[in-house]
Amino acid sequence: MCGGFTCSKNALIALNVLYIVVASVLISVAVYGRAASLVSNLPIVGGILACGVILILISLLGLVGAVKHHQVMLFFYMVILFLLFLIQFSIACACLGVNMEQQEQLAQQGWGTVDNNIKMEVQQNFICCGFDVKYEPNDPKMGHPSCDSINPKCCPNTDVGCQCEYCMTKLQTTIDYAFKLCGWIGLFFSFTEIVGVVLTRRYRNQTDPDEKMATAIFPRKNFTY
Repeated sequence: MCGGFTCSKNALIALNVLYIVVASVLISVAVYGRAASLVSNLPIVGGILACGVILILISLLGLVGAVKHHQVMLFFYMVILFLLFLIQFSIACACLGVNMEQQEQLAQQGWGTVDNNIKMEVQQNFICCGFDVKYEPNDPKMGHPSCDSINPKCCPNTDVGCQCEYCMTKLQTTIDYAFKLCGWIGLFFSFTEIVGVVLTRRYRNQTDPDEKMATAIFPRKNFTY
């Protein structure tokens, strides 16, 4: 019957195998993106790698604890998983609650922080020029590299006076989609984590039927000396 010792054990093992697969995908994407120079921002790659490694370590802890029915491992696994649930659930809700104005402010801060090489990369990928007209005159950091090589792509039939749209216009849809996607994915995995906590708590309190049978056949005797 589902809910028994064997069912809880198999469900917990399957959940941790799923986490290991997800962590492997994260690590593979980060390594491939760095090797293929798809991601030029090293902190992003490092963050993805760190998330993958931490998730694998936590999953291995839960997997070994589930296989061996190790009470201490399962306890620490349950506590860590619950803390991850709180953090991930809060971040997911924050991502879903960010409005257009806040997204623009975050994009503005990012544009003012990066160097001209990354700005040029964004302009070439999105075929745009500059961040937004209302920021550039007042803040030198909001400037942009030359758009001479980009403007002809926007108006291939015009030789003079052609200028691409500002990047914020094209980035807004992408940024909103990224926030919503991260939020829903974070919510999904946060609920799988709370399911893991419930399973672990139930599994810790259950008795292994093999051990129970062995105790019944070979009862322990108290010896006094």
